Amino acid sequence: MARSRTTTGLALAVASATSFGLSGVLARGLLDTGWSAGATVALRIAIAAAVLVVPGALALRGRWHLLRVNAGLIAVYGVAAVAGAQLCYFYAVTYMQVSVALLLEYTAPVAVVVWLWLRHGHRPSALTLLGAGIAAAGLVLVLDVISGAELSAVGALWALGAMVGAATYFVISADEDNGLPGITLAAGGLLVGGLVLLVAGASGLLPFHASTDDAVYDGRAVAWWIPVVALGLVTAAFSYVTGIAAGRRLGSRLASFVALGEVLAAVIWAWLLLGELPRPVQLAGGLLVLAGVVVVKLGEGRAPLVVEPLPESQTELSERPAA
Repeated sequence: MARSRTTTGLALAVASATSFGLSGVLARGLLDTGWSAGATVALRIAIAAAVLVVPGALALRGRWHLLRVNAGLIAVYGVAAVAGAQLCYFYAVTYMQVSVALLLEYTAPVAVVVWLWLRHGHRPSALTLLGAGIAAAGLVLVLDVISGAELSAVGALWALGAMVGAATYFVISADEDNGLPGITLAAGGLLVGGLVLLVAGASGLLPFHASTDDAVYDGRAVAWWIPVVALGLVTAAFSYVTGIAAGRRLGSRLASFVALGEVLAAVIWAWLLLGELPRPVQLAGGLLVLAGVVVVKLGEGRAPLVVEPLPESQTELSERPAA
């Protein structure tokens, strides 16, 4: 049962990372026609929230008190993990190269490991630390930072803000103790995040520009609404739901490392849709990232087994004498 749960979790995590990785490529076609990053992200999140709000409500099955009890958690998830992470990232790339901003944002797994260690006493094993090092080295190669990166103190601070948002996403997504169905958490977080982004746009904090010109991908033009709908349905609604489901099966630490595959997925999507061929060093880095995830999984496997207590009703039944 545990092995099946892990296998399902890994499949969901890969699906989430692959769909998340598509977002940058789809957005590129819109940005090139005059869309602002703020308008692109806000519409993406708003579409996803609209799609998930009804299924999220139905999943509660009348347990509306869960929304009241977890209102603060949903607000933090929406502000930090959804809106905050994306706002900070887009501001970071205005000051520095995309690859450097991504590299700083994807130190999130390290932040998750440190948080679990300091907050819950989950000390990482030597294999987990080794896997983290291997994955980090692979990430540097995938992003091709070595060829020459432009550093910016302001940009680094924004990127680290995005890292905090990403780490928050992994930690909250993996928490099953709150009782919220995964799809309800996703819907609530996206709804809050979408409102934050719309307020930021209305106040002028986030530039909002859009265009109805066709988006072009590797010389092929498509209607503007096609990438917009795909951004909302595939790279937001699907990505967040599968990501939360993966986190609850794998735990925040392993799920965060598997999510590093998003960077490799972005490189592959750029190759398929934009004609941007990955360099050999990026492919080698991708293999290192995968190797690092495998080593982290081996380290997770050495964690002590925790036996959950029986529910009270089952305990009473087992103590009842046989007739």
